[in-house]
Amino acid sequence: MSAIYPVSGSKLFIGGKLASTKDNLTAAAFASQTWTEIDGWASMGTLGDTQEIITQNLINRGRTIKVKGTRDAGDFEVQVVPLYNDPGQTLLRAAVEDCYEYAYKVEMGADCLPEATVTISIATPGVITWTDHGLVAGQTVVFSTTGALPTGLTADTAYYVLATGLTDDTFTVSTTAGGAAVDTTGTQSGVQTATATPAGMTKLFTALAASESLAGGDANTIQMQTTTLAVTSNVVTV
Repeated sequence: MSAIYPVSGSKLFIGGKLASTKDNLTAAAFASQTWTEIDGWASMGTLGDTQEIITQNLINRGRTIKVKGTRDAGDFEVQVVPLYNDPGQTLLRAAVEDCYEYAYKVEMGADCLPEATVTISIATPGVITWTDHGLVAGQTVVFSTTGALPTGLTADTAYYVLATGLTDDTFTVSTTAGGAAVDTTGTQSGVQTATATPAGMTKLFTALAASESLAGGDANTIQMQTTTLAVTSNVVTV
């Protein structure tokens, strides 16, 4: 699998209210979120920490010393084509009017997702077999089926690959990052498919939707809407 992914095909999602804390958030803090894609995404700004560097000039050394200061994930500029009936854009507009932080997810390279037909054992825990999967612990996987998944797994739900039991061809999953492995019971039918997000390409964070503006232009310009997401947490990479 290529380790290079285009910006094209990436997806932006909004979740529910989620407050940042004094400690850095982890992927587990986002595990219970219900995600809604924001359609019409046209342009994205930069996302990630910058860090202040504190300097002090020393007379006796004749040199400026430097230490690391605070980190700031800054503002994430999101530009969309206004689609007023889109559920994701509706939630984003509501977040602009709200005082609270919301959860957001960016899936980079979302149209180049690793995908394969897999087998799933009925066991404690359930073991997924995917030959030469190349997945790493903490990576998220979503299952789909032409029939029925074993009890314990739900289609279109993000699960986390666990370090325990991870081999070149098999892995177990949890509902939370590093959590308890999912047990599978009952029966299954049809063809089971697993789709994984590229490792390190999913970004999770909380933000205040701070502003919203419409851009004009000449007659052959598509109207664009820009929303500023003031990022309030660390940016979690999955």
